[in-house]
Amino acid sequence: MEHKQPKLEVRVKKLIEVDGLKFKDLNNSGKLEPYKDWRLSPKERAENLVSLMNLDEKVGMMLINTRQMGLTQKDKSKTSHDGVLDEGIVEKGETIFALAKVYGTTHTIENMHLRHFILRDNWSPAQMAEWVNTMNEVCEGTRLGIPCLIASNSRNENTEFIFGMNDAAGIFSTWPGTLGLAAAAKGELKNGGDASLISQFAEIARTEWDAVGIRKGYMYMADTVTDPRWQRIYGTFGEDPEFISDVIGRVIDGFQGEELGSHSIAMTTKHFPGGGARENGFDPHYEEGKWNLYPTPGSLEKYHLPPFQAAVEHGSSSFMPYYSIPSIKKSAVQKFQGEDIPFEEVGFTFNQYFLQHILRGLLGFKGYINSDSGVTNKMSWGVEDKTEAERFAKAVNAGTDLVSDTNDVENLKLAIQNGWISENRIDEANIRLLTEMFALGLFDDRTYVSPENAAAVISNQANWDAAYEAHKKSVTILKNSNQTLPLTGVKKVYVEVFHKEPERAASYTEKARKECQELGLFSLTDNYEEAETAILFLHPKSGAYFNATPGLLELEICENKPEKAMDGTDYEETTLSNMAHLKEVSDSVHVRGGKVIISVNFILPWILGNVEPLADALIAGYDTYYNAQFEVMAGNFKPIGVLPLTLPASEEVIAVDENGDCVSRNDVPGFDKDKYMPEGLKYAYEDRDGNVYKLGHGLTY
Repeated sequence: MEHKQPKLEVRVKKLIEVDGLKFKDLNNSGKLEPYKDWRLSPKERAENLVSLMNLDEKVGMMLINTRQMGLTQKDKSKTSHDGVLDEGIVEKGETIFALAKVYGTTHTIENMHLRHFILRDNWSPAQMAEWVNTMNEVCEGTRLGIPCLIASNSRNENTEFIFGMNDAAGIFSTWPGTLGLAAAAKGELKNGGDASLISQFAEIARTEWDAVGIRKGYMYMADTVTDPRWQRIYGTFGEDPEFISDVIGRVIDGFQGEELGSHSIAMTTKHFPGGGARENGFDPHYEEGKWNLYPTPGSLEKYHLPPFQAAVEHGSSSFMPYYSIPSIKKSAVQKFQGEDIPFEEVGFTFNQYFLQHILRGLLGFKGYINSDSGVTNKMSWGVEDKTEAERFAKAVNAGTDLVSDTNDVENLKLAIQNGWISENRIDEANIRLLTEMFALGLFDDRTYVSPENAAAVISNQANWDAAYEAHKKSVTILKNSNQTLPLTGVKKVYVEVFHKEPERAASYTEKARKECQELGLFSLTDNYEEAETAILFLHPKSGAYFNATPGLLELEICENKPEKAMDGTDYEETTLSNMAHLKEVSDSVHVRGGKVIISVNFILPWILGNVEPLADALIAGYDTYYNAQFEVMAGNFKPIGVLPLTLPASEEVIAVDENGDCVSRNDVPGFDKDKYMPEGLKYAYEDRDGNVYKLGHGLTY
């Protein structure tokens, strides 16, 4: 078999020539050990390299930590390589990332031997590419010359910053939120097409990530939404397991290609075995949300596992288990492939049956398992009574190969030295991790990337145009009384944006008016009392990512609403500010015979009873651009978007009794909840016109 010489670049070590071919002499031995030989398979090379590594190098390989760029470091004396690398030291507990003492970049690579890093910064493509190159230059100078692999959460959605999900947005081609991609693709399916919009999205995003040198994606969420109060719904593809399975397959194929290669982005599908079955919406980033409930027989196999099965079939490079614990007390017996599933009440990262028996055994997964952030310290549900070294042992022995957002080499090493984890198991994890790196070409022609090329790829207008088209396709018309839309022949239009934070509302209003003016579709007035039509954008917000709300998460669009906390105390809840003004604008326009169009931004399945009656036309957006929505309103673009999830009718259908049991099943998607509702109670919202806001609803004109 003839091998084509890859184009190799070295910055510290030398090239050697064997059989008329060039190879990188990554350990300065002057010989061609198998790991340097690009003619061999990734697995053969990984096995050889692991045989040459010492224990400290193997331990470092099994941890991935957040790493900031030198540009983010405010004190430039704490940087190296002309300001590119951050060399600052962060003491333990100083920030949410510093669960152990964080050292400078060079020390972390050279002395702690970490080779996996999460980038959450959002500088220009060329600056990110230069940073990746400099990181790898430091790696190349180490004993074995092992490169590093940079991971990131998704970067291609239009969103407000949310740590751990959307750390970065607006630099790469910017698409609607994940729910918006689902709304657009489901709309095309409803119109007789397919979900190829998702494939296009993944292929375009892949070229951008690849150009910058970020080669591993902590994405996407294959979780099926079954509990409407779960704060992370915005990052999912909705509640339809069959659709999510199709989408996850397309996402993996688009980012990875048919098999992992030197231009692939390795995907980490999350959060196995599905994070949607929450206990009344609380999230396992905090203790109140540590349980997954399965009160409905068959729900785990029917609703939650299929998208992960699809991810295995499409070759997802790795999987991320969820923090949560499967509850025995609040679950019916669940089966998979005819076998009863024994629930061990520990987080899924520590759960040997789920990782080894279901994921590896029954589903046939061959890649590696990457924990979620902070499992050995903050979110160690079910093993809180163990030491950190014992938690490492429990996770690694259960099948976890890479532990996320930590640099705690001491405790992992201690677990090995105490004999709690075998050397064989450590080697197995390292071989899996290095096989991915070899497959991605990081040891060969893809160690370094071109900053100029990164800038060029990401400024490709065709990619941004495709993203804008997806924004238009995501727009979902929920209600259109008396053909309010499309807006034709309208003279004076008033535009305003409402948000939970009044200062954001003001800046967003300015942005929306500017975009409206640039499109030239309507003549604008900034006085609603003379407007024929009001277009009002609502951005409700509820809950927090790292803290539980005093009571249940609020899904009503409300302001200063009296609520009861879990401990019986009274508190107030606001998801949207300035609601009296919203009603004032709406009434003023209606009194003069005008029309009110309300667009609600869906990051959660909001209960619409307080706003739907104010609207002649009601629209769902999903972090969708204002200008794309204006185009649909004006009739420039035929609406096709549909709801990717069912909207609850009222608080009554998600009420929780004194035992903590919800009237609608936590583990069943909205479209199927009516099968289990008490008589006379219907789960989905119905508007004044008789439209039912269930999965797949979307009007057109």
